[in-house]
Amino acid sequence: MEIEEVARKTPEKILKEYIDPAVGILPFQCRKIAYFLGLEGKTVNKAVKFITGLYQAFVDNDCSLAEINPLILTKDSDVLALDAKMNFDDNALYRHPESEKLHDPDEEDPTELEAKKWGLSYVKLDGNIGCLVNGAGLAMSTMDIIKHHGGEPANFLDVGGGATTEQVTQAFKMILSDQNVKAIFVNIFGGIMKCDTRCVESGWH
Repeated sequence: MEIEEVARKTPEKILKEYIDPAVGILPFQCRKIAYFLGLEGKTVNKAVKFITGLYQAFVDNDCSLAEINPLILTKDSDVLALDAKMNFDDNALYRHPESEKLHDPDEEDPTELEAKKWGLSYVKLDGNIGCLVNGAGLAMSTMDIIKHHGGEPANFLDVGGGATTEQVTQAFKMILSDQNVKAIFVNIFGGIMKCDTRCVESGWH
């Protein structure tokens, strides 16, 4: 259940199989996974079919994640998924109106919903250092730096490369609405955004 814990303590229990998107997952890769799981006999072929289907569902639905947990082997040697989790790429939802209909706003954090309205990428975390950054990669690196020095980020917030004054103002509002936030780390890369874009209500730069 705790994959990070398993990766740290018993990495040999994790198999990573890399797939060339130009050719897709191949049968030998599926068999390799099945054997790693300890399957044998006719269950291997069933696992190959299952894994191939999982990969195809991932690709066909433009997923960013397709997770089966738990996967079980029945007494009849069938391979079944008892539970599944799928995340869809927001940038591809226009191709999947049927997936968009599954969206339930009540299941999301209100602040994250508000961020989407303003075109901001925001994810609430459990720390006390608010982050306002432009660029997803820089935002992740900023959070890594905070953790490296013993701190805990309170959020992931990417305002993008062309944020307006209104978006920056809203970004600060969202960060400050978190009662856990004790400080704000602003990391703006001037190569993709004007560094003098200000928060109009507070006067911050």
